[in-house]
Amino acid sequence: MPIKYSLKVYLTLCLLVCSLVGCDLLPATSSGGTPTTTSSTGSATTRQPPDQGTPQLNTWYSAKPGVEIRYEDWKSPGNNEDTVTIVRFDLRHITLRVVYRPTQPLSMGEWMQQEHATAIINGGYFDDQNNATGLVVSDGQSFGPSYTGFGGMLSVNSNGHISLRSLSQQPYDPSNEQLRQATQSSPMLVSGGKATQFNANAAGSRRSVVAMDKQGRLLFIASPGTAFSLGELEDLLSSSDLSIDRALNLDGGASTGLYVNAGKQQVAIDSFTNLPIAIIVKAK
Repeated sequence: MPIKYSLKVYLTLCLLVCSLVGCDLLPATSSGGTPTTTSSTGSATTRQPPDQGTPQLNTWYSAKPGVEIRYEDWKSPGNNEDTVTIVRFDLRHITLRVVYRPTQPLSMGEWMQQEHATAIINGGYFDDQNNATGLVVSDGQSFGPSYTGFGGMLSVNSNGHISLRSLSQQPYDPSNEQLRQATQSSPMLVSGGKATQFNANAAGSRRSVVAMDKQGRLLFIASPGTAFSLGELEDLLSSSDLSIDRALNLDGGASTGLYVNAGKQQVAIDSFTNLPIAIIVKAK
């Protein structure tokens, strides 16, 4: 009897373990935005195909022509730390579009599914009615007033030229500018390669940034952990090896979201809330 009982327990345990493995109930995940492999039933900040495994930090991964992805472990002087995802674009290989839908806001994941983009990041600030607090231009149609004397703007003009600028240094002039796409936000974190001056509280939060480097490339940067204050973030950006010339803070916190779908390189950082504004990048 003891032998039969032991055999029955052993077989039962084997079946249970096989069932768990088969259902993939224990996917590999990590906290703080560290790149991981995502199972079919689990979720994680960053997804990588199983044959690629966990990517190395501080290494540029080529995704599509003109699209590169990098992961860095950033640590502030106050010992706040997060794994930051950086996507870099050669402007010769991409197009940029701003989508704006205050009556039908979507999560970043839903925007990605709808737009079939190469990459997508959240846009600027909006109020409780999902109306942008600054100027938004989507496919040539303008919404809202421009910020004056503060903040910055990512834009695409009628010739398809993508630019990022400080609105205090270069105010928007609707009488002389024909923009096809634009979103405004605040504050400018880096200007002329140097940290800027602004007033902000010292609370850590999820962060999203759009930047241009000194070589004229566009960067999307996301810190999905609640690690850095805006002051810490600007110091990290200006002291990084990313050669950043200009950087604009986007609407962070629950709005932070970044997706990339470029061959073997897959990134999925979803927003915690639905968003009326998204910045879309597609390959030419």
